[in-house]
Amino acid sequence: MSASTVPVFEADEGRVSAGADAPAGELVLGIDIGGTKTAVGLVDTDGRVWAGTSARTPSELGPEAVVETAIRLAVAVLSRSGALPVLGCGVGSAGVIEPGVGRVISSTSSLPGWTGTPLSRLLATRLRMPVTVVNDVHAHAVGESQFGAGRGARTVLMVTAGTGIGGALVIDGTVQTGAHGASGHFGHMPSAEASGLPCTCGRSGHLEAVASGPAITSVYSARALPAGIDPATNAEAVFTLADGGDSLAAIVIDTAGMALGRTLGSLINALDPDVVVVGGGLSGGGDRWWSAVLRGIENEVIPMLRACPVVPAESGADAALAGAASVFRSEHPALIEAGAVS
Repeated sequence: MSASTVPVFEADEGRVSAGADAPAGELVLGIDIGGTKTAVGLVDTDGRVWAGTSARTPSELGPEAVVETAIRLAVAVLSRSGALPVLGCGVGSAGVIEPGVGRVISSTSSLPGWTGTPLSRLLATRLRMPVTVVNDVHAHAVGESQFGAGRGARTVLMVTAGTGIGGALVIDGTVQTGAHGASGHFGHMPSAEASGLPCTCGRSGHLEAVASGPAITSVYSARALPAGIDPATNAEAVFTLADGGDSLAAIVIDTAGMALGRTLGSLINALDPDVVVVGGGLSGGGDRWWSAVLRGIENEVIPMLRACPVVPAESGADAALAGAASVFRSEHPALIEAGAVS
């Protein structure tokens, strides 16, 4: 069953319903902290999100404001759990997370000052419950592997293409974080299509410099201006222009999709996953982008692996909440066994 937000509030009290459509098993509080939005919900053992809510992440105000926003949302959601048990909190956060510690050890400009934030300790102290923190893309990958497009598969390669390009490999429900928690930076792999283009990491020629949403916007605009064409405001505008017959927009999207596809083909060759799940904002861009991605894969993947399924993500934004909760459950088996109540 895919993770999805379901309306479960009782009209008067605003709590999680304990009626016929009640949560499966004990609940875990899920928190998803991104550069633009923070989401919180109660997640059951089927990956369904109950009593979900969200707010804009006040990234410009610094780490303390970001943490306070997450706590405020969490307290509101916990007040709606009624008498149902809540075992603890699983968090998916932007940035590289120190494995087993829950501290942010590296982050980008989307969350200024986020590096060094002891997120697990701060949330555990304020919420008075055990907390597990993982990277948000890692959490998303676990959610998709267990409750979304990758359910039933042993090895799931998840790739997200949007503001940035990242992903993760999930094996038997466990995300492979790497020795430093930094695995999945697929956007910083070299790409022939990105040759000479500056990357957000400070280097050049990386996939993210040609295949991400901001890259599509900047590449189109850089080529449009000398031709007397108005620049694009965002990637969605470039997709719209391509659909309307703009040949430059079509070339930019084809190039971005092909670059991503070639990288995916190389990853399939290296990892031999059961399935590749593609998510992120660009995955909803339509047939032109998807066709280019699939052509890129075909150009790179070795013959014996051409049957590897490449499918769109199913669980949407709730996948990160479901995945973070699932990671918490896997790391606290004693709590699950005891059915501890918050």
